[in-house]
Amino acid sequence: MRIPLAFALLFAFAPALRAVGGMVVCVSPPATEVGVDILKAGGNAVDAAVAVGFAEAVTWPEAGNIGGGGFMLIHRPNAKPVFIDYREMAPAAATKEMFAKAIDFQSTKTAGVPGTVRGLELAHKRFGKLPWKDLVLPAVKLAEEGFVVNAALAGRLNGVQTAKNPEFQRIFGKKGGWKSGDILKQPDLGWSLRQIAEKGPDAFYTGLLADKIIEEMKASEGLITLNDLKIYKAETRTPLTGTYRGYEIIGAPPPSSGGTALITALNILELYDLKKNPWMSPETAHLVAEAMRRAFADRAKYLGDPGFTKVPANLLSKEHAKELAKSIDPTQATASAALTPEIQFAAEKNETTHFSIVDADGMAVANTYTLENSFGCKVVVRGAGFILNNEMTDFNHKPGVTNRAGLIGTEANLVAPGKRPLSSMTPTILLKDGKLALVTGSPGGRTIINTVLCVVINYVDYGGDVRAAVDAPRMHHQWFPDRISLEDFPGRAKLDEKLKARGHAVVTNKQGDAHSIAVDPTTGQLVGAADKRLDGSAKGWEK
Repeated sequence: MRIPLAFALLFAFAPALRAVGGMVVCVSPPATEVGVDILKAGGNAVDAAVAVGFAEAVTWPEAGNIGGGGFMLIHRPNAKPVFIDYREMAPAAATKEMFAKAIDFQSTKTAGVPGTVRGLELAHKRFGKLPWKDLVLPAVKLAEEGFVVNAALAGRLNGVQTAKNPEFQRIFGKKGGWKSGDILKQPDLGWSLRQIAEKGPDAFYTGLLADKIIEEMKASEGLITLNDLKIYKAETRTPLTGTYRGYEIIGAPPPSSGGTALITALNILELYDLKKNPWMSPETAHLVAEAMRRAFADRAKYLGDPGFTKVPANLLSKEHAKELAKSIDPTQATASAALTPEIQFAAEKNETTHFSIVDADGMAVANTYTLENSFGCKVVVRGAGFILNNEMTDFNHKPGVTNRAGLIGTEANLVAPGKRPLSSMTPTILLKDGKLALVTGSPGGRTIINTVLCVVINYVDYGGDVRAAVDAPRMHHQWFPDRISLEDFPGRAKLDEKLKARGHAVVTNKQGDAHSIAVDPTTGQLVGAADKRLDGSAKGWEK
């Protein structure tokens, strides 16, 4: 069953792109060009991912970064997949109660120890082919010489003109606002990237850049110390795996909640014949919402940094999904609180970017990284030009306080020194008969998991068309607040009525941009789909 034409028309000017030599799909057109140039120069998908990661630190400063962290999922033909965890860590001075009273989201106290540079280093050391310097220098050039700002970036920059950090304002503020066609130069960031290119990643963690980070911490009462930077390590973890209707799902393990929640929801939905009804029919939307609700309840109860929290081994099992599905009423919404009687509720009182890359040999990278909020804590390290994250706000803020508005206070994700905060980032790869089928992921805070879920369902259940799967309207339910968020599309009003009659509260929301690559099973061509909800480009290379 194909996606209805009315949905496809929403993004009629975003055709899929086909190529055989390699494909890069990301939010930033200049960074896409960098990635493809690396493939043309003989680099593999990991080389291109490292180059795109550094380039987006320049060309998409909202979330591209060297001052944040993230996850990279790597597939290699005829080899086990690898997951690189370069999530930020809490400084040694962090405490469980530090955000219990109030949070200043523009304070360096919210910054975790950045992991991006170490993460890209680890990926390159294990799988890269080209010299490290060659992968970083394209970003240096973009920063030093500048690049053309497009409409999407201009809008994002104009949205943060009131940031209170003077250095942030000096670099990103612009009298009269930014417009498409302006040139953005960042010489200080260029200097920092050149240090990383020529002296290696240690420049960030123990060298001149580390010194500048510590100077910033001392000037703004931040918590990160030189020792915190020195001991930071990116980790190689075993990806999570599951199956859905004949596809193998490869996903992100803790401290990401993405793979667990995605596979849990898919295990539940596999028990139902979704394609019996159209996507965004009342029947399908209801079942998907109920699966999302249960996956997110598990997320709240069980998931956190595996170095601090023991995650139950059965969460990904088909048997666990069957138990969860027993409580689903096919005609009526379940009250979210009824799923977790052990959690006491208090009285009532997101920004990331994803890119997908596949090379001519079938190596694939799904990379999602972030500064947490849009432009992180909106503090630029003086003289270094890069933005710090506010990732510490991803920990549960108030120990023991969980409410119906979505605040979570369960033990698994409370702040602790050296701990990595729970994430929703969901870089995902699908295989069919052992061969690469789909590479996807998204930004969007907690909606990330369900954006990827919607893409996977539409790809697997409704026709195998990556363009249609990316364009199809999306939905989200995160247990609490107890409501369905729906993207707008023709016919939404009628669906709202039907869902409300089943007991669902319904609101409108727009979800993240899921830049994806599929492999045509007939021709073997790579099919790139840039998600035009925000911006982005797909570019292939005919080797």
